[in-house]
Amino acid sequence: MYSTLKRLLIGKPLKSQQLGEQKISKTKALALLSSDALSSVAYGTEQILIVLVAISSAALWYSLPIAIGVLILLTALILSYRQIIFAYPHGGGAYVVSRENLGVNPGLIAGGSLLVDYILTVAVSVSAGTDAITSAVPFLHTHHILIAVLLVVVIMILNLRGLTESASILAYPVYLFVVALLILIAVGGYKMITGQVVQVNHSTIGTPITGLSLFLLLKAFSSGCAALTGVEAISNAIPAFKEPSSKNAANTLVLMGVLLGILFTGITVLAFGFGLVPKPEETVVSQIASETFGRSYLYYFIQGTTALILVLAANTGFSAFPQLAFNLAKDKYMPRMFTVRGDRLGYSNGIIFLGIASILLIILFGGETEHLIPLYAVGVFIPFTLSQTGMCLKWFRQKPKNWVLKMSINATGAVISAVVLMILFITKFKLVWSVLVFMPIVIWIFYMIKRHYNAVGEQLRMTEENLQPIEGNIVIVPIAGVTNVVERSIQYAKTLSDQVIAVHVSFDKETEKKIEKKWAELDNGVRLVMLRSSYRSLTSPLEKFLETVEAKATKYHYSVMVLVPQFIPKKSWHNILHNQSAFLLRLRLLWKKDIVVATLPYHFKK
Repeated sequence: MYSTLKRLLIGKPLKSQQLGEQKISKTKALALLSSDALSSVAYGTEQILIVLVAISSAALWYSLPIAIGVLILLTALILSYRQIIFAYPHGGGAYVVSRENLGVNPGLIAGGSLLVDYILTVAVSVSAGTDAITSAVPFLHTHHILIAVLLVVVIMILNLRGLTESASILAYPVYLFVVALLILIAVGGYKMITGQVVQVNHSTIGTPITGLSLFLLLKAFSSGCAALTGVEAISNAIPAFKEPSSKNAANTLVLMGVLLGILFTGITVLAFGFGLVPKPEETVVSQIASETFGRSYLYYFIQGTTALILVLAANTGFSAFPQLAFNLAKDKYMPRMFTVRGDRLGYSNGIIFLGIASILLIILFGGETEHLIPLYAVGVFIPFTLSQTGMCLKWFRQKPKNWVLKMSINATGAVISAVVLMILFITKFKLVWSVLVFMPIVIWIFYMIKRHYNAVGEQLRMTEENLQPIEGNIVIVPIAGVTNVVERSIQYAKTLSDQVIAVHVSFDKETEKKIEKKWAELDNGVRLVMLRSSYRSLTSPLEKFLETVEAKATKYHYSVMVLVPQFIPKKSWHNILHNQSAFLLRLRLLWKKDIVVATLPYHFKK
């Protein structure tokens, strides 16, 4: 049943040799890895206007210079990350760059920030898409958490099917969104130029605004920088591209930057030209579409594709998180399960972990994740700043051809990113202070994992201290009674050692005498030890006995093995009819030092 359902949802397993077939083209990669960045167009401009309109509708003209500032930052980031792609063709992005050039701690801060940010990406994007759906169909609003969870599950399953399949499916809505907005910008721009728009709240460029401070302008700018989230995803997933992977990834990054710049600029200019102000009940994109097309089918087409892209923005997280988790796990800062490829050759454990974490976040915040957006932005600009600074040091140390130009590009990106990061902390400290708490916790977890793997490696290393001689073996066979299963276990134990001891834990004298009598009748040459348990505990008396045996065995370099007989019912549901004492005993003994625990199964035929 499980296997059938798994094959149905995920597909047939792929051979390891088919890994090359799972590489994606630039066209598919653009849709798969740019959905987060492109979707931010739906709310980037609106975030700027929300801050400005709180001062005065006349201040809305400042959205234009602020948008120019965002575009300058976008250009610097695209050029900087393009250099990172060529310098680090194996992926890893900000984590690898920061670790190699700035040190382990900056690398872990960059990696941890991005891991958390990808979880936020999924939670925020899916919740925003769910809000768009429930706004269109109001009676679904009471089920918005369930809808969000189901959407995460659907996207997770698509990604578990492999990069090629998920990219093929998810490419259509992403490109539909791009086409829809390009049509909106073209038609809206034409109407604005030809004077077909009634400008109710239009403000004149250059109008002086009373009460407008640098602090508020910086706050509006930092809010608009939410449009840049997801820009780094391509640099993390270079190995997913077809060869030449670096060149294809770099070209995809530039194309994403161009599209993002055009769409963000177009929406910002139209919002200003139409004289729009943010409304609680309607998004800015919806207002532009309504003013341009009315409530026609084109309006609903734009709204539909916008809702889709907001949901599918989560896919950037599902594409980049597993690769970043792989890089951290490879360096022993995350569990090794994140380095394992699944049936469809993707890093399935990373995909599943991300899905579960984002679902928990959605449930924890009741689907109302808008307060996470500032954290979302901080989680991006920390690695932005660290990676660009790291690249500056790289060029300065290595001094390759044109290193001054390369360092200047990265230095520009580093300075602007650092400024934006400071602005975010200053203007939105009440919303982002928690990053100062959970990031040290994340780094501490990384070091705990690393310490564990180092300790394991030290103990597994072949040294004289670790290689202790074993001159014999004592086999202990716990028995519940004298049965065919027990007799077979004893016979098997005798093939392993000539020192076999059967142990029975007795709860009453009557049962004890019966077992001693039956055991004497067997006459198999194996000693039976009876342990009395006054408190009806099976494991405690046995553990004390094993401690005694182990102390003597260690003295003579003998190992101690506990061979647990266990019968296996023909049908799985029969297990609930038995007390599972063998399983519980085995589970308890696994934590005992220097005790070998083995199971001898006996399968029933009826």
